[in-house]
Amino acid sequence: MNAAALEIRRFTHDDLPQIRQTLIDIHADAWAGAMDDDFNQRFPWFVDHWGSNPDFACVIAFDGETAAGFAYGAPAPPYREWWREHLKPAPKPDRTFAYSELAVRVKYRKTGTAELLSRMLLGSRDEDLAVLLVDTEHPRVQALYESWGFRKVGRRRPFPDSPLYAVMLSELPLR
Repeated sequence: MNAAALEIRRFTHDDLPQIRQTLIDIHADAWAGAMDDDFNQRFPWFVDHWGSNPDFACVIAFDGETAAGFAYGAPAPPYREWWREHLKPAPKPDRTFAYSELAVRVKYRKTGTAELLSRMLLGSRDEDLAVLLVDTEHPRVQALYESWGFRKVGRRRPFPDSPLYAVMLSELPLR
């Protein structure tokens, strides 16, 4: 499977009722080995939280009728961005898209699907920056984001039971 053969479909806040279960199913497949973790089990809450944002943006890759992966996020509220506590002075301009989640089914990993989803989600944004969090226990994932132009600017644990994350920032468009 080559990612170029996948069809990318775009979704918004209004589409959440139709795509919610698809996102949950992809996440469960992508994290199958870690779904007993309480934090991973709360993923439906995160879908609802992010999807409730009127500016929610999501892309899903399809292989025929099979959903292979997704990426989603929303514009960050000004002065509440994840990177702000780590960079002084703040970069200008600083309108930021919060890239919340990327998940690819196991079968579609190492095919370029993650990069395709990321570029399709972020390529149409008019914000100046994109910010995301990467589990510090996954240095290869962090290196992948770095190859797309993200840089680590700090570390953060957003919830008491969440992993420790690297806070990563990139100018848009991605290089």
